[in-house]
Amino acid sequence: MKDKVLAKIVEKWLKGWCLSREVSFPVPYKSGFRVFVGDEKQKERFVFPELNDDFFELANSIDEPWVYLKISTSPGEFTGKIPARWKLQPQGYLMTCFQPMNFPEISLAEGYHLEFSEYNTTFVVRVVAENGEQASIGRVSLIDDVAVYDRIITEKNHQRKGLASFLLKELEKIALSKGFSNNLLVATEEGKLLYETLGWKMYCLHTSVVIPSEE
Repeated sequence: MKDKVLAKIVEKWLKGWCLSREVSFPVPYKSGFRVFVGDEKQKERFVFPELNDDFFELANSIDEPWVYLKISTSPGEFTGKIPARWKLQPQGYLMTCFQPMNFPEISLAEGYHLEFSEYNTTFVVRVVAENGEQASIGRVSLIDDVAVYDRIITEKNHQRKGLASFLLKELEKIALSKGFSNNLLVATEEGKLLYETLGWKMYCLHTSVVIPSEE
């Protein structure tokens, strides 16, 4: 994990995230970034590359639900210092891979096929079962000089078949064909283990808090 988190790395990842989610690019907010998301359970998000007074002032000033604060540090650095209305979310990890991924010799499991689509500069790969059911899906968004991977999901009843690895390989092929070999993503705890086997390294923690509604 980097001692000094570079704001430009966080911003590049966030711009790719915005492309993937089809929302407006981040705008500067003090030492961080602000994104208007517009979802019922994520109105907007504030992303801070470092912990400072900007983060604490914002946490103290917001009391409406479904505004996310995201910070590149561990929860222990701030959770006891912000109002109790903020609830910690599952830990995320901003990861980098600045060389081709290290894939084992894999082929698509029998009974599945691939489907491709794209929007903006985001490319989508789906793994589809014989019955037409979506088994796995992922996206890569190309922005500036980075490929940002997002929403890599394999449905539970299709896991343990190597679908996610094969999907990532297909997404990487697309990125490389467009000249993009610097890769970024935010992983879950479970996803982090897979990405590390493929050559990704953790860049920094990606910790989130939100005020849920009382419903």
